[in-house]
Formats: sequence, structure tokens, C-alpha cells
Amino acid sequence: MAIFHLAHREDWDAAAVRGSYEVSTRGAELADVGFIHASYAHQLGAVAELVHAGDPAELCVLVLDPAAIRAAGTAVVDEDGGDGELYPHIYGPIQPAFVTEVRPAAFDADGRFHF
Repeated sequence: MAIFHLAHREDWDAAAVRGSYEVSTRGAELADVGFIHASYAHQLGAVAELVHAGDPAELCVLVLDPAAIRAAGTAVVDEDGGDGELYPHIYGPIQPAFVTEVRPAAFDADGRFHF
């Protein structure tokens, strides 16, 4: 089952060239937090609205293969996001090889998130 990470398109494009993506969430790096926030498909809309509502930057969704992440030796752990719901946390940088698809993402005129 895929997991998802919402990113600024500019950050992902730069990381794809560099070979490593290290943004945990909007305004925080992997080095600050210790892991990269991710979501399951049913969680992504609520996370996007909480974290990126009003964000003027172009967004994209990284579709990630957790088996590839684990095969590279990086832990993916379901942990409480603070509300009792479990979210996947990635304990290391995202390598381009972990990404199976990059989908455009945006908010519509009513503020609903789509990807």
C-alpha cells in the first residue's frame, strides 16, 4: 500500500536533482523533526488543509513505495499524529527511487484539496 507526502513542487524538483529530499513538513526539515511526515490516502486531504491551506506555493504529492524505503534500510513507522490516529513517519531522507509517481496537487476555489 502506497504512502503519500505532500511537498512544495520546487523543493521536490531540487531534491530530485540532488538525490535526496529532506523536508519533514511545511517549515520543518528532517534534521529538525527526526522524520518525514507522510499520510495514507484517506488522511491526505485533512493533512493538506491543516498544513498547507493558504500556501501560495505549487504543491505536489509524492506517491511512495514503503517496501522500497524499508529495503533501503530506512524505517517507516506508523505513529500517533497527536490525535490518536496513526500516520506513517519516514526515518530518513526520501530518495527518488522511493517515489513511484509525482502528482500535481492544489486547493480548489472552495478550499478543498485535490490530487
